[in-house]
Amino acid sequence: MEAYKKEFIEFMVDCEVLRFGDFVTKSGRKTPFFINTGFYRTGGQLIRLGGYYAQAIHAAFGLDFDVLFGPAYKGIPLTVAATMAISEEYGKDIRYCSNRKEIKDHGDAGILLGSPICDSDRVVIIEDVTTAGTSIRETLPIIQSQGNVDVLGLIVSVDRMERGTGEKSALQEIEQTFCMKTTAIVTMAEVVEYLYNREYKGKVVINDAMKAAIDAYYETYGVK
Repeated sequence: MEAYKKEFIEFMVDCEVLRFGDFVTKSGRKTPFFINTGFYRTGGQLIRLGGYYAQAIHAAFGLDFDVLFGPAYKGIPLTVAATMAISEEYGKDIRYCSNRKEIKDHGDAGILLGSPICDSDRVVIIEDVTTAGTSIRETLPIIQSQGNVDVLGLIVSVDRMERGTGEKSALQEIEQTFCMKTTAIVTMAEVVEYLYNREYKGKVVINDAMKAAIDAYYETYGVK
């Protein structure tokens, strides 16, 4: 596993973004782990988060694209942090863009924030965690309405590796439905592999009992 992935897993634990215990997801699933990206709350955390995204974007897509698009609202700070990190770490000036939830009719009018999207632009979409495709269905028409653009793919921070509406994972469904590449900084399989029976800051985050609970969860909700 690449060093930046290991660092990112520890970073999520430190920020309490990644937690283990007894939780219930929005869909009503009882889960032994929970990812809450709302716990990235400081400038220093966003600098580091942008750096991890930058490395994962570079690994998956290279730097041969023009615009990083972050859907409102959580995608707005992500696209800013990641484009700043790409500029700092790789010397490539990628434009950032997000959408508004409501169209503005004065001043900086329109539905977009940041850079406009133009004909022939190559776009990568950035989000926080694996989605069911709802955000993509809302934002793709916005992006495509700006011109003849090429949406290369989607990157999220963590792939939960759970079934979406069918037998495939949510990211696999997005990839198949919208014909775009999908990737994540880390998958939950990588998280478990790295943390299982590993002492981190004096504590074993995933012990045998937690590993059994995670395995049972994926037996029910994981991709077969």
